Amino acid sequence: MERSQTKKLIEEVVAELKNQDFLKMDITDKKERETVLNSAGEILKTTDKIIKSYIRVSREGGMIERIPAYRVQHNNISGFYKGGIRFSEEVSESEVENLAILMTLKNALHGLPFGGAKGGVHVNPRNYTERELNLISKKYVQRFALNLGPTQDIPAPDLGTNDKIIDWMVGEYKTINPGQAYTGSFTGKSVENNGATGRRESTGIGTFLSYIYLLNAWFLAKKENTSMEYKERSKQWNTLEKLYNKFKEADPIEVTVQGFGNVGSIAALEAYNCSEVKHRVTAVSDQFVTLINKEGLNIEKLVAYTNKHKRLPQTSQQLKEANLEAEINKPQDILTLHTDVLIFAAIEDQVTKENMKDIKADVLVEGANAPVSVEADLFLQEKGKIIVPDILANAGGVHVSYLEWKQSRVTESYSKDEILQEMSSQMKETLKKVFNEYFTTREHTMRFTCYSIALRRLITLLHRHGKLF
Repeated sequence: MERSQTKKLIEEVVAELKNQDFLKMDITDKKERETVLNSAGEILKTTDKIIKSYIRVSREGGMIERIPAYRVQHNNISGFYKGGIRFSEEVSESEVENLAILMTLKNALHGLPFGGAKGGVHVNPRNYTERELNLISKKYVQRFALNLGPTQDIPAPDLGTNDKIIDWMVGEYKTINPGQAYTGSFTGKSVENNGATGRRESTGIGTFLSYIYLLNAWFLAKKENTSMEYKERSKQWNTLEKLYNKFKEADPIEVTVQGFGNVGSIAALEAYNCSEVKHRVTAVSDQFVTLINKEGLNIEKLVAYTNKHKRLPQTSQQLKEANLEAEINKPQDILTLHTDVLIFAAIEDQVTKENMKDIKADVLVEGANAPVSVEADLFLQEKGKIIVPDILANAGGVHVSYLEWKQSRVTESYSKDEILQEMSSQMKETLKKVFNEYFTTREHTMRFTCYSIALRRLITLLHRHGKLF
């Protein structure tokens, strides 16, 4: 989903909110109310700060490269700026700004005390040595140091980065700011470097949770209620009924996963090991290959292989080495397979008007950021499919980031079980709120519902802070 689509959706939500009294304002004049809401819309469609720099990198071969790097701070009415740093060849100013807006909305939706930011470096980390990546990481902090910090803007890992890179960045931040508090300057650090246990797995766990909670907790609770209030979405209700009947009859629910990095591999493992509802992971993909086995892939063996080789097996010989049976297909084939649940854990703009008619999955879960366009979202919903949007599904990481930042302030460490339990508890509250609202309205997508809940919070805060005059 592009930046323009995100901003257009914000406009549409704000237009609808003009008819609601969620602010509890002493404004009886309709025109004055519209003026206040228009002001809020303008604030939330625009970005506080876009910082672009070039990182000068000395390559092993002796040549010098200058690489574009960005830090975008969208809005901090909810709290300090918060958002990941990605190393990817897809990085651009518009992409990073869009992701920063989504972070603002995500944190507001989940009630976290953070605003939204994002960072990126236009680089493919596979093409650089560890020494070169270390230099890129330190140069990034040097370029943006004045705008980062535990009470200003708190980055985390994202696509193409990990706890090792974040540890390097923390080390550079500490060097630049001697004597200042630094452990809360970044989240997603290694456990040895005051990171939170469970942070690496959290986004994948939360992504799977957003689907399994809908099917195995929320739906079951509402199904027992004889009231028809939750059946406004008759097509989506029928989709859940179909999946429920499938697992009730001991027929495994089929799951496919696009992307097999930190998010996708963990989400696949969650499905593979799910004790509440039997699942069969029939296909997974990365940027090189899709692996298919209708009888189910052994996800534990695939995780072991990718941990060693940093990619999925691509040949018959590599499958044999991993002791796996699978059909080898093209990476993009994962999107159009017959399946019950499709989990996105790669990059944005995967389902658009060009391929939306070919999507066969009943439930689409956005573990990645913005993989489904607004147009495709509307089309698929009309077909009765359920799309769990990114700002709802992939928030496990920022929930645990909050707990990591919090433990750095109280100088107290939480156990992995405590962190994951707290993350799950917080996410379930948000999931319930969204599902309750979505299934009692007819018109809008679940993404629109999430934006509406998030924007009501943000606009209320802007109003309370006196920013809408």
